[in-house]
Amino acid sequence: MVILSWLLSGFILAFLHFARAEECKVSTESQHFVAGQPFALSCTITEMKYNVTCYKNSNKTPITLDRNSRVHQYQGQILFLPLTLEDSGTYQFVTRGLHTCQKIFVNLTVQNRSSGWCGDSSKDLAGLADNHHQQILNVGTTGILVCHIITFPNSTFSPTQWYKECKPIGDKEKYVPKKFYLLIKNTSTENAGTYLCRTKLTYMGKHYDILNRISTTLWDQVEGSKEPEIIYPRNNSIEVQLGSPLIIDCNIKDGKENLNHRSWKVNDTLVDFLNSNRIKEGTESNVSCGEKCIFYTVNISFSEVRQEDYNRPFICMSGSAAAFIMLKHPAPDIQRYLIGGSIVVLGMIMFIMCTYHIVKVDVVLWYRSTFHSTLSKEDGKLYDAYVLYPKPKTESQSQDMNILVLKILPEVLERQCGYRLFIFGRDDLPGQAVANVIDENIKLSRRLIIILVSESSSYGLLKNMSAEQITIYNALIQEGMKVILIELEKIQDYTDMPESIKYLKQKHGVLRWRGGYTEGLQSAKAKFWKNVRYHMPPKRSPSLPDSCWNQQPSTTQ
Repeated sequence: MVILSWLLSGFILAFLHFARAEECKVSTESQHFVAGQPFALSCTITEMKYNVTCYKNSNKTPITLDRNSRVHQYQGQILFLPLTLEDSGTYQFVTRGLHTCQKIFVNLTVQNRSSGWCGDSSKDLAGLADNHHQQILNVGTTGILVCHIITFPNSTFSPTQWYKECKPIGDKEKYVPKKFYLLIKNTSTENAGTYLCRTKLTYMGKHYDILNRISTTLWDQVEGSKEPEIIYPRNNSIEVQLGSPLIIDCNIKDGKENLNHRSWKVNDTLVDFLNSNRIKEGTESNVSCGEKCIFYTVNISFSEVRQEDYNRPFICMSGSAAAFIMLKHPAPDIQRYLIGGSIVVLGMIMFIMCTYHIVKVDVVLWYRSTFHSTLSKEDGKLYDAYVLYPKPKTESQSQDMNILVLKILPEVLERQCGYRLFIFGRDDLPGQAVANVIDENIKLSRRLIIILVSESSSYGLLKNMSAEQITIYNALIQEGMKVILIELEKIQDYTDMPESIKYLKQKHGVLRWRGGYTEGLQSAKAKFWKNVRYHMPPKRSPSLPDSCWNQQPSTTQ
């Protein structure tokens, strides 16, 4: 049991070491948007093997998952339907794993609607077109304007309507709408100006108007400008669990004078042209990184990663710059297997030890009966056990003691099992000195059986006679004789018992007699006698009674 305690302590320490979460990695981002339109707030989480929990400011209560609420979390995003000024604040995205933790703080700034700019005749458009984007058109090429629609899970959009200078575009040959994009063929100076894109979002049975403003600048390809720098991804791969949601941000550093278009592409197709509700491109955000540069972020989101997504390059593009990222299956979690394996091994050890503790007596007795011929080495002893018992004062207790010691004990151990006993009071000769009897015959015995009763005064033999004490002490301590203590009845208190009895009980334990006192009904296969025989020495004689050694499991007393 001591070894088991050490194993259990070591396992607990190892478990706490492996299961202890690392300190959370903390990062901060900022996003800006205007009130009045639906908005999905996300963060730069490159690995979403574990669930994301979102909080606002220092509130310890997570944002609700109720999809009927105006503000709620869905997968790795916080949805605002619509966004209000009161939604400004710091939002916390927390992911926790077995030994990883990531906290991302996103500072969201919500601005008021801007004043009208379309003129009095178009106040309905002026009141909505607050989200202003700048894009570049290269002269002489087919330009692409992006409406920057926020994609919502399980949502639908009406066809996108396009306006130029607040007027519907009628030239279908020059302008070709493609879902959330507008293709402008053979761009020229007359195509410069301000565009509007308008659509209607339907989510959870409710409708929301979306209107974005796009200012364009024409560039001659000859003039060119400094190429944007893609900070992330860097043509790398990340580990993602199959079936988990995922959001990947593309971080781009570009000059303020540049108006490059930023988007994601897979299999030479822009993500927004995939016509997929599972893979979508998110809203672009930006923050100034100095006097001459801007840091842009545009994400790609997966509501569920599928097998077909692995080992496929997802490309982020900005102008002529591009970088890809590939999804990989996560490596096996060795620590989890180690902990699981340790639990299984420890469970098996505990099961084996508990099972052995229950059946060890039967196993040992079976082994002795099967391989008794290998235990035939002589040790010079005449008796298998020396039986020592007190003389109780009460008549009933004295009678029970005599029946157990002089009739039942010989019946089972001598007649049924073939042991040879020396019973003090039966086998000693009249007139012999007590000390000499004990000294001579204990030395000739392999075990010492002591019968115990609750009357401490019954042990005057061991308590008051120093010669007998010394003789027993020499036999037990110096010669290492094993002792079998048997309680005739349950003894609650050993305080008044001789010190030698206390020592023996602490060292060897005690068996309690629960059987009756009918001599003919005693069987060596009863549980009590099996325990006695377990503590007795292996029988040396190959000629053994079948009733004792042909073992069958039994719980009978």
